Amino acid sequence: MKKLIYLLVLFYAALLSAQDKKWSLTKRDTIAFHADAYIGFDSFGAQYYIKNNVFIKKTKTQIWQYKNLSFGKISNVDIQNPLNIVLFYEDFNTVILLDNQLNETQRINFSENSIPILATATGLAFGNRLWIYNNLSQQIGLFDFLKSEYKIITTPFNGTIVYYSSDYNTFQWIDEEQNWYECSIFGKVRLVGKVPGFDTVQVLSDSELIFRKGNALYNYALNGNKSTLIEFDKKTFEKFYYKDQILSIFTVEGITNYKITIP
Repeated sequence: MKKLIYLLVLFYAALLSAQDKKWSLTKRDTIAFHADAYIGFDSFGAQYYIKNNVFIKKTKTQIWQYKNLSFGKISNVDIQNPLNIVLFYEDFNTVILLDNQLNETQRINFSENSIPILATATGLAFGNRLWIYNNLSQQIGLFDFLKSEYKIITTPFNGTIVYYSSDYNTFQWIDEEQNWYECSIFGKVRLVGKVPGFDTVQVLSDSELIFRKGNALYNYALNGNKSTLIEFDKKTFEKFYYKDQILSIFTVEGITNYKITIP
């Protein structure tokens, strides 16, 4: 009996230890530049940011810029495909598509669509389409930008979107009640779960995200409903971005990149 109790104690101690493991961060490099908003980096190492409402792409050897001040503030940028970048100007209900040298390839004014669209969320989807949240109908749809065709894929839903992200196959959002939802490209909507209160957030998968609260950064795992502090050597920061096990911390001095080892 004593041996059994001892083994159980060891088991639970090991379990608790595993649950408390934190991400291990190794500083990789620091890139000095000044920006108003940091967007992120692509698989080729290019950095994307906004300065004076000008969208900028920077590599080690070149800088490209896209400026369209007549459309006002850039509301959102989707860089998941560096060959087809999506700029969203919400105030003008317009999306601009750019190539890898930031040349404009297409301009889409949703106000001109035959089906009334007032877009408040956009992103690149599979098959030459854009995710659209239409605030007029409170529905998610897909806009084929080659055919200029819009297809509604969900029923209307209540709630205000406070954060959204997308990839080719899914559109995810968090509402004002901290409910986390996901919509597939076929229009199937599911409640992923409830998330902690946050100031800013980035969804990593359908079960994990990173969020900022104050000047602290946390990894949140839906399985186990556990938030784990991510420790790094910056007391304050403006924004964070995570991709391919690289965590980028944006401060007034520039970007510091950390290599992440996940336990």
